[in-house]
Amino acid sequence: MIEFETGDALAEALAKRVADVLAQAVERDGAASLAVSGGSTPRGFFLALSKHALAWDKVAIALVDERFVPSSHERSNHRLVATLLLQNEAAFAQFVPLFADGISAAEAARRAAGNIAAIKQPFDAVILGMGTDGHTASWFPQSDQLDTVTDPATDETVMAIDAPGAGEPRLTLTLPVIARAGLCILHIEGSGKKDVLDKALQPGPVSALPIRAALKKTGSPLQIYWAP
Repeated sequence: MIEFETGDALAEALAKRVADVLAQAVERDGAASLAVSGGSTPRGFFLALSKHALAWDKVAIALVDERFVPSSHERSNHRLVATLLLQNEAAFAQFVPLFADGISAAEAARRAAGNIAAIKQPFDAVILGMGTDGHTASWFPQSDQLDTVTDPATDETVMAIDAPGAGEPRLTLTLPVIARAGLCILHIEGSGKKDVLDKALQPGPVSALPIRAALKKTGSPLQIYWAP
């Protein structure tokens, strides 16, 4: 865990780390890929990352998960990324949405899986968030699909998922896609989420605190960035 005095300091440090990883990937492979999470926590990080100069036209950005709502909806992660990240230097990045209009969530998941497969895999960097209920991505406690989305051996890459407390149906990357990332960072802020993380680090079932799947099963060690 890397601790920061303020959220602004964390955002700047995380943005530099991710920008460096993407730049190295572009130089090495000619392309780079990044998956990011939504919510209120990454807003400062998105803005800071958008200002880093690199070959953004060779970078593909996807979402770790998405609410099944149009990009114009106030709860859309697509809208959040478009507003805060896909601007400034990062305006030239390719964006790969998960939501698709006019079809079911399950059909949208299948289409998104094909779109994800078409960009550079594995992801060079994945930035996760966490809710106070211990969910990450759209891996929610009490979800009927939780065993599948957190199964390291599943062949699924994007799944539609319903869960109590999730609000809308969700689309989410599965554990294997996230676990294969070259860099995987959990970005959390506040004492409440720190307490949840401390509980998740103790023995217990993934079904109670799904973040445990990411803590225990990523290919490279999960790094944690935290600020009060």
